[in-house]
Amino acid sequence: MNHVHKVRFLYKTILRLHRGLPEALRELGTNYVKDEFKRHKTCSPNESQQFMNEWAEYALNLANQLGVRGKPGHIGMIGEDLSDDQLNFFREEQIAQLYELLQEAKR
Repeated sequence: MNHVHKVRFLYKTILRLHRGLPEALRELGTNYVKDEFKRHKTCSPNESQQFMNEWAEYALNLANQLGVRGKPGHIGMIGEDLSDDQLNFFREEQIAQLYELLQEAKR
């Protein structure tokens, strides 16, 4: 499978997984995924590898949290907190995006 096929496969897998999320989270998450994949269309090979690894890990975590039936037990079971070490790797722009995402999720 070449790189383009891997990207498409991961993208479609994440969108399918989002079907198991509650309506508000599904819309928010799907829009975020679409935006991020578009933003990284022309990234460097090194950045691309890291991007794919992070999104693959997200897909695995979400699949585990949604379970076999594809529906979470309750909303508190979805997601995980970022550590301070993880947050230190983000650029200011990314922190701002995370904050916007947090505000949207709270609505």
